[in-house]
Amino acid sequence: MVTSPSALASEIGASILRSGGNAVEAAVAVAIALGVTYPHFCGLGGDAFLLVSGKDGEVISISGIGQSARNITGYESQLPTRGPRSMLTSAGALSAYENAFEYSCKKLHGRKRWKDLFDPSIELARNGFEISESERFWLGFREQEKSQLPDIFEHFTDPSGLPYKSEQYVRRADLAHTLSRVAHSGSQDFYMGELAKEFACHFKEVGGPLDLDDLAITKARVEPALKIRYRQGTLYAHPPPTQGVTTLEIMGILNQFDLQKIQEGSANHYHLLIEAIKLAFIDRNRFLGDPDFADVPIDWLLSLDHLKQLSQQVDLKKARSWPDVFQHGDTVFVGTVDAMGNSVSLLATVYFDWGSGVVMGDTGIIWHNRGAAFSLDPTHPNVLRPGKRPFHTLNPGLYLKDNGAKIIYGTQGADGQPQTLAAILTRLIDYDMTPLAALSSPRFLLGKTFSSSTENLKIEENVGANVMTSLELMDHKLEVLSALNPLMGHPDAILVDPQGNVQGAHDPRSDGLAIKVS
Repeated sequence: MVTSPSALASEIGASILRSGGNAVEAAVAVAIALGVTYPHFCGLGGDAFLLVSGKDGEVISISGIGQSARNITGYESQLPTRGPRSMLTSAGALSAYENAFEYSCKKLHGRKRWKDLFDPSIELARNGFEISESERFWLGFREQEKSQLPDIFEHFTDPSGLPYKSEQYVRRADLAHTLSRVAHSGSQDFYMGELAKEFACHFKEVGGPLDLDDLAITKARVEPALKIRYRQGTLYAHPPPTQGVTTLEIMGILNQFDLQKIQEGSANHYHLLIEAIKLAFIDRNRFLGDPDFADVPIDWLLSLDHLKQLSQQVDLKKARSWPDVFQHGDTVFVGTVDAMGNSVSLLATVYFDWGSGVVMGDTGIIWHNRGAAFSLDPTHPNVLRPGKRPFHTLNPGLYLKDNGAKIIYGTQGADGQPQTLAAILTRLIDYDMTPLAALSSPRFLLGKTFSSSTENLKIEENVGANVMTSLELMDHKLEVLSALNPLMGHPDAILVDPQGNVQGAHDPRSDGLAIKVS
């Protein structure tokens, strides 16, 4: 099975599986395709993360995080969020994909060539495709920021400078050419070869801080995944500087409560999730950063003693007051499962929608602005330093049940990712809902979003009037959003039962697709 936010990309992954490819090969092919069909959210100019679970039960994490420039002069007082100066970190996505491909070849008996994973996307970009509603939405959403995003409104509008209509086809010849080069040479050209030199020249021309040496030292990391027990299984996530530990901490707090005694979708259900999230976010904002530069107490954060202590701080009748730091970002999730029992949970990102807003010359690649996630507080573990990896909101996940069942899951949504995952995981694990039912159910988002600067609790109106009234009586400050609101993130989930039967779904809040491959 394959699931992603783009039906075109999902079909490319499904075709890889049908022709004998494995879950890793399919996931990488889908991620490459999403750089074509969803360039506003991801691409080779960004970062990427994979959790790979082999049929033998081994789980590894691959973190493709670009480090900051060695020269950070001029960033003492401000971190730009758009434009050339926001291109503060290298791009780790391609290195992550190459590491995943090598793992597939060595450990999973992969049959596909590197080139095979790029060919469908090259053809798609060269021949054209119908533009997604998501891309049209996010271009329109940024219409008022047109002056800050000149490259985007030049390269991603029709020849007359107008947004593409939904029935129009778009071709991306520059990106097709770049993908062809990478398909032929791997990451060598991208990080150290002629393509890297083109990037370095463009950085210098527009005033970005990165140079050729910064690109050359960019390397994804392959590490053991973090894990925590939850009910009758084990949850896995990426290590810092991602907030994978935060999602695990939320679930570890919830594991101290018997959700069977709490009705799904009730005010008490939402309240408990929200209060667990607040406590984990406090730890996140205090401790998370690049472990190469900061002491991140992972073992303590996930220890049973700490989780029990946090659970005792939850007031089941009253909401904790909540101002908190908002982490921006946009992302795509890819989930794959193959017939051999291997599975992949993948997230890719350019941080803000449209990243830095800078298109790298005639390569067709948008460079990300992940460096804006750093802190300038010298006492903070995520403070900007030369060659440091920034804090990441991305955290794709896996759940392996003791009986052999598994769940592959992840979501777009920045600060909302752990919140969305907590809602989905409790519905899948504690309430035994199907993936589609779990993804379709009403959700919430605590704190700021793309469209609101308030710190209140956004909640979809279809939770019902009684639930909203009860939450307000618990002192939650509500902002009601429409049902199936796209600001609530776009998660995917694949559920594999102990017999190997597969079912999956993509969130109906966006235009993606889950495809079952027979």
